[in-house]
Amino acid sequence: MRIPFLTKKDFFTADEKSQIVESIRKAEQKTSGEIRVYVESRCRFVDPLDRAVEVFWMLKMEATEQRNAVLVYVAVKDKQLALFGDKGIHEKVGNVFWDEKVRLILQRINKESYADAIVRIVGEIGEALHFHFPYDRSTDKNELSDDVAYGR
Repeated sequence: MRIPFLTKKDFFTADEKSQIVESIRKAEQKTSGEIRVYVESRCRFVDPLDRAVEVFWMLKMEATEQRNAVLVYVAVKDKQLALFGDKGIHEKVGNVFWDEKVRLILQRINKESYADAIVRIVGEIGEALHFHFPYDRSTDKNELSDDVAYGR
């Protein structure tokens, strides 16, 4: 599939970026969990999951109180992606969940735009976070930025 874009920051239109951010906010309204989307041109590693782990730590996503943050990692020129969930959520859902979500997002990217596929996967991750880490009005706070983060 040829990706029509000039740079990673141009990869999503303003409207698509807004939709992604809104999907993160909507998902996080039901959970104490946190979701971030990180986009860069190239993956520095053969396995995008290794890069996702590095980015996760670089963004200090492990600092959430319940260790329930999830990173959606996309390397646009390399056409790679990975999902990485911190210890709290990973212990609840396991490798099968992440593998299934990666498979689904790859199928959707072949049929939909990247933005639409990310919006849908953020919603599904949000549902898993809601199930295992429901929102608590008295204690929940937004611990991480909802904006799409960009690398090189």
